Amino acid sequence: MRFLATFIMKGRMSAMTVASTAALLSLPFPPASIVSSASVALVTLRRGASEGLYVLICACLAAALLSLVLLGGYQFALLYGLVLWLPVWLIAIVLREGRLLSVAVETAVGLGILAVIAVYLFLSEPAGLWRGVLELLIQPMLAAKPDIPAVNVKEAADKFAHYMTGVIAAGSIYGLLLGLFLARWWQALLYNPGGFRNEFIALAGHRPLAFATLALLGFASATSGPASELSWNVLLVLFALYTTIGTALLHAVFAAGNWARFMVPLLYITLVAVPHVMALIALCGVVDPWLDLRNKFKSNGA
Repeated sequence: MRFLATFIMKGRMSAMTVASTAALLSLPFPPASIVSSASVALVTLRRGASEGLYVLICACLAAALLSLVLLGGYQFALLYGLVLWLPVWLIAIVLREGRLLSVAVETAVGLGILAVIAVYLFLSEPAGLWRGVLELLIQPMLAAKPDIPAVNVKEAADKFAHYMTGVIAAGSIYGLLLGLFLARWWQALLYNPGGFRNEFIALAGHRPLAFATLALLGFASATSGPASELSWNVLLVLFALYTTIGTALLHAVFAAGNWARFMVPLLYITLVAVPHVMALIALCGVVDPWLDLRNKFKSNGA
């Protein structure tokens, strides 16, 4: 990873090469998008907004050219690059200027919430759009396994369609934050060893936002119709925020204990192997502004 970060920081051409190549690789292999967005974010964090924007624009053009040569078209690659890099460029500016990881994370989540609201403003029934997409996706599965009750699958898809806007937005936020975190880790690796670890384990939420989240949860549970559906989709985006904060919180708690070398890796293995634990982690992130769990565990000798 150090080699890749060093290569990116050699110059504009190196950064554009990594960003555009990784963007195209992310089409068959989605995790490569994290490396792509981190390349733009690293340049922005280290050299400023204008340099990051220059790399962003040139990488978009390079990706479009590569797509034209390899795939015969450039429009999708150009649009994909803008969607992939503009948000991470913006939050990298927030982090560079404000020097607060928590504000950058909340800004990213704010962009996701705005995207959800925009969908509901411009589409009369977003669930109808996602229902059509899900039907296209489940058709091959139903054809391959005719023993599966088609009615049950379609009913489940119909229910899930109402929350697809929030799911897509939350997934995008996770990718955006992973790209930012990777860029910040690269920056620390090259110029400030250990800096990212200290920033990450100190990541915490703010009490007004946590209170607003709980109020929105109460509203979504007590109502029905479009307003409730919109609220649940916004809560899915906020779920991405609080799982991130909760993970940082638990990392800090486990890292302070005697079994840190075993407990910290176990935390991340559990996140991957047992996705249902994410709800508990998110709950830790929500209640932390009131309970101050980091200091509480430290005072108890964790």
